[in-house]
Amino acid sequence: MDTASPMDGMFAAQHRRRLALVERMRLAGGGVAVVPTAPERTRNRDTFYPYRADSYFQYLTGFPEPDAVLVVVAEASGASRSILFCREKNLEREIWDGFRHGPEGACVTFGLDAAHPFAEFDAVLAELIADQAALWYSIGHDPGWDGRIAAALNKVRGESRSGKRAPAAIRDVRAELDAMRLIKDATEIDAMRRAAAISAAAHVRAMRFAAPGRHEYEVEAELLHEFRRGGCDYPAYPPIVAGGANACVLHYVGNDQPLHDGDLLLIDAGGELAGYASDITRTFPVNGRFSGPQADVYDLVLDAQAAAIDAVRPGATFAAPHEAALRILGQGMIDLKLLTGSLDAVLESESYKRFFMHRTSHWLGKDVHDAGEYKEGEHWAPLAAGMVLTIEPGCYVRPADDVPPAFWNIGVRIEDDALVTATGCEVITVAAPKKIADIEALMRDRPRG
Repeated sequence: MDTASPMDGMFAAQHRRRLALVERMRLAGGGVAVVPTAPERTRNRDTFYPYRADSYFQYLTGFPEPDAVLVVVAEASGASRSILFCREKNLEREIWDGFRHGPEGACVTFGLDAAHPFAEFDAVLAELIADQAALWYSIGHDPGWDGRIAAALNKVRGESRSGKRAPAAIRDVRAELDAMRLIKDATEIDAMRRAAAISAAAHVRAMRFAAPGRHEYEVEAELLHEFRRGGCDYPAYPPIVAGGANACVLHYVGNDQPLHDGDLLLIDAGGELAGYASDITRTFPVNGRFSGPQADVYDLVLDAQAAAIDAVRPGATFAAPHEAALRILGQGMIDLKLLTGSLDAVLESESYKRFFMHRTSHWLGKDVHDAGEYKEGEHWAPLAAGMVLTIEPGCYVRPADDVPPAFWNIGVRIEDDALVTATGCEVITVAAPKKIADIEALMRDRPRG
């Protein structure tokens, strides 16, 4: 007889995370946490956007269906329960919309203590939160859910004469989950490495395909093909495929212009696999050869990125990579006559922001701009093994009277994903070429026509 538990399989990580949340709740006195998933969103009329579960809910359950909510009970006595409310089995709807687990199936498959029909949630919630020390919930995240929570609280308060007490405290469950999500476990790191490998292959495919006369959207189609072919569920965010002057628009997503001989093409794109994002930017010449000014700006950004990567290690602050990149970029802008004055003056006045206006890093994980605080009080958060952050310096030169014309409309960004290790960091997106010689060699050998 097979006695294996569901916790021995693919949802063991979610089970461990729920237990970790319980311990965090107990340290603050216990209570009940309510974590709903995302609703379905209408695209137009009766057509929906592709469904993607809420990241917090997905992190704790792995459950993929809409109309669901997780309740975690952490009793002061030490007992705990994880309860899922989800859609009931409905064979007729499954003919139209696909498989549903139903409460019984979900309970077994996802290793929960109990599961009930979603339609019963509002009636049961007041019973679950009554006489609990605290309600753990993300107030303000969704107005509809705020109303449901308020109704349950008011129902308990209305029964005070029968001896029931509403939670005395309401705590933001996201604060605890954000801290947990900052440190990736082995399951998460594996998913992120696989997403990174697929995304790096997509960038290689784009480099080999791009050529003068083709359009940005054609290159985007190559990226999307490789994401899906490799097993990614979706792009992690709308791809940026920006040729020429469009590369100086940080969040350009038009992706509808022709590519011209002599221009650079900036691609910021990553796939999402098993709920985890990759985030890569590469910049390369449409014709396969960097001009002198393009190479000057490109090498400056590449040097800044190398300095930032060298600054990533446990104990360093989140700001350390940015500060390292800024010193390289600031001096380079002076050397290229984009700015004047001393390096210290450029950094103090922040005049570099004319050409580099964003920060060098952000957290990466289930969201492309992932959960987690960047500061602890007034100090930048320290890096620790298991964190993943992007390293993405850039330089964007728009036409101006005081800017050498040779640099006009050159936009360069180079971005990789760095996993903090016990001794430094591992760049998990390294398979996407970024040295000038490697890019030019790859494009020189690309198929024609």
